[in-house]
Amino acid sequence: MERVVQFTGPRQVEVAEHVRADLPPGHLRVRTRYSGISAGTELTAYRGTNPYLTRTWDPEARLFRDGAAGIQYPVAGWGYSEVGEVVEVSPELAGTAGLPQPGDLVWGIWGHRSEGIVPAERMIGHTLPAGVEPLAGAFARVGAIAYNAVLAGDIHLGEDVAVFGQGVIGLLTTRLAQLNGARVTAVDALDGRLETAKRYGAHNTLNARTDAVAERIREATAGLGADLAIEISGVYPALHEALRSVAVGGRVVASGFYQGDGIGLRLGDEFHHNRVQLVCSQIGGVPPQLSGRWTVERLQQTFLRLVAEGQVDVASLVSHVVPAADAADAYVLLDERPADALQVVLEF
Repeated sequence: MERVVQFTGPRQVEVAEHVRADLPPGHLRVRTRYSGISAGTELTAYRGTNPYLTRTWDPEARLFRDGAAGIQYPVAGWGYSEVGEVVEVSPELAGTAGLPQPGDLVWGIWGHRSEGIVPAERMIGHTLPAGVEPLAGAFARVGAIAYNAVLAGDIHLGEDVAVFGQGVIGLLTTRLAQLNGARVTAVDALDGRLETAKRYGAHNTLNARTDAVAERIREATAGLGADLAIEISGVYPALHEALRSVAVGGRVVASGFYQGDGIGLRLGDEFHHNRVQLVCSQIGGVPPQLSGRWTVERLQQTFLRLVAEGQVDVASLVSHVVPAADAADAYVLLDERPADALQVVLEF
């Protein structure tokens, strides 16, 4: 039997058992070791706020359509940060050059399930790099999301960059922006995360609840404002403060997954008067100007290489490793006590 974590309704989680499927041609079977929980995207399904639960995405028109839900409860096997061991290869693929073989550790996306059946072409280049611990493989996707936001920001050496949100992806964004030559101000509402941000390369930290963030950033930049702000928390008031914090003609990269109406976001204020560029970064693709050289695959692979080289630390971001059977407790922790957790990982 295969174990699958699923949401049966808002804030309702169970671990279901499904019959183990046969391996179809052209696929690999991977036994999951670890699966990282996304405290952003996944919690939207857990809480019932995800737009797919109320509307349907039309991939051809690139529009959401009202009138029907794209997904319905139970929502099974969410998760996009898995690492595991190849245990079976479709017979016609045995020995294929460049393809992981039984016993290899691989990373990829197959959801919170004890086994994944994955198309072989999606696993090419997904063998875990030498020297990288298996748990670190669960960071390939979240690292790529942070990397994508940094590329969208078009940072230049010595520029002032504010990163709003210092959860796992925000901390990785802070580190990558610092490696890219930025002088980073980290913004969050939790002092513990701001302390971690200092270790990840932040030059300054500001508490969103107690500091006048935009004013403080302008004071630190001789009145100009930040060259760039990256908003990664997915909270509208944070996006608004990011727009307030940048210089005239500055850029804001919106990389959070925003839910519902934009309460707290006033586009007639600083956004309009300072002619701010607002750019979306979403892991479905890379910045258009880089698409000739960069792909999402390259983002993921390069991030893991940086981890292997010791330039980015992911191990210290893991606050909890939770047995998959206790998945419900993991979601309650992230939903109700976010100050107590960073990266929560399910262990199968």
